[in-house]
Amino acid sequence: MTVTSDDGLQRPVWADADPLLRTYYDTEWGMPVRDERGLFERLSLEAFQSGLSWATILRKRDNFREAFDHFDPELVARYGDADRERLLADAGIIRNRAKIDATIGNARATLELRAEGGLADFVWGFRPERTPEPRTADEVPSSSPESVALAKALRKKGFRFVGPTTMFALMEAVGIVDTHLVTSHRRGSSGVWS
Repeated sequence: MTVTSDDGLQRPVWADADPLLRTYYDTEWGMPVRDERGLFERLSLEAFQSGLSWATILRKRDNFREAFDHFDPELVARYGDADRERLLADAGIIRNRAKIDATIGNARATLELRAEGGLADFVWGFRPERTPEPRTADEVPSSSPESVALAKALRKKGFRFVGPTTMFALMEAVGIVDTHLVTSHRRGSSGVWS
């Protein structure tokens, strides 16, 4: 179910609860991301979000970008022990050693994927034939056969923190699936799904 916001537009409750979430929902969430750096950033942030709220990640996103060289996979792939310690000491990000190590490893795996067409083509290759059409938040799935397959394929390529639920959230965020509620003003706005 959507609610009518003070601007007269229909949004899900979560997107109407906080100005930061509203802006993210209205301008970014579900819009196609097809470049390597953009996908690497979103994959990294989804991994850091695991177990936390998305609002927490959004509030720290600029700090993450600064700390991780704007998610340039070539730079992050070269991080060593000094970088790990710098990141673990950075109060502006989520200081989780396993997630930091996964981000560095995922940058290296991203570079290796270039030989097969790159991260963007790889991830978008799991686009389903149909997208969900949820009418209520309860109808929005938390995973799909495609997100399960994507998680498995990424793990085979050396990626970590890429479980099926995290990969479904990535697919939603970058427009691979459209889980905007059918009554939302954003439904179909990505141009990927009519």
